[in-house]
Amino acid sequence: MRRFPGQALRLGISATAVSLLRTSRWRGDKVAVLAEYVLPESEPNIASAAGATILAQALRTLLEGQDVAGWPVGVVLADELCRLWQVNPPPGAARLADIEAAAALRFHSLYGEPPAAWAFSADWDARQPFYAAALPRALLAVLHALADDKGMHLVEIVPHFVTGWNRWHGALRAGSWFGQWHDRMLTLAAIEDRTLRAVRAVAVPQGADHYWLTQTVGREALLLGLTAPEQVQLCGALPAALAKPAQAGQVACTQLGAGQDRGMSLVSLLAAAGSPA
Repeated sequence: MRRFPGQALRLGISATAVSLLRTSRWRGDKVAVLAEYVLPESEPNIASAAGATILAQALRTLLEGQDVAGWPVGVVLADELCRLWQVNPPPGAARLADIEAAAALRFHSLYGEPPAAWAFSADWDARQPFYAAALPRALLAVLHALADDKGMHLVEIVPHFVTGWNRWHGALRAGSWFGQWHDRMLTLAAIEDRTLRAVRAVAVPQGADHYWLTQTVGREALLLGLTAPEQVQLCGALPAALAKPAQAGQVACTQLGAGQDRGMSLVSLLAAAGSPA
């Protein structure tokens, strides 16, 4: 597959499917779906060691017949495969090791999982709270082995929420919270004084509407000690119930990037997140 300047590949990986896209900045289709593969429903958690083995086979099936050698590849991981949390540096922290240890302790207290199985990434800061992300080491090992085998160049591996936040946080209005809606999952960013205060992933029930959103946002605001926002600015394909105007006393909802679904499947939308299109 000949690569022109400005073109790249993107992999989307969820718990149920994987997708391969070609993106282009300057010529042809901005985004083209090259292949998709749905994992059997019986597969184990792909963030585990056993699941990562099955994911490796799924990705090899996805790339069969695709000439990807030499291409730059960006990988977007569904939020349920990653962990995002806030870290408060310990008083008197002066070394990177101090704040890394604080991140590991906070991770274990929040998720009850051994930190050794996860790779941490953060804008490490010993002076003020910062956010960290954790990706499964078993999954990362699969991606690096696949890239070596196929001759691809991994340029980024990023949680889905991070792509949305990087793209839209500059467009958020004062007093609003940010949300990313994808495949029955809402990832909420609680914001106060234009500062990110917390990230919460919430499962979305069937028939979710403004009443549900208002109750969910109110509960999270209460738990965080924040004032509930009057509005949540959401990216992603929203259900019809939330596209309607909110009633009095309900949290309003506005969509960021309306019309950007391009008619693609959920896993391809995941892969396309953060692309130049």
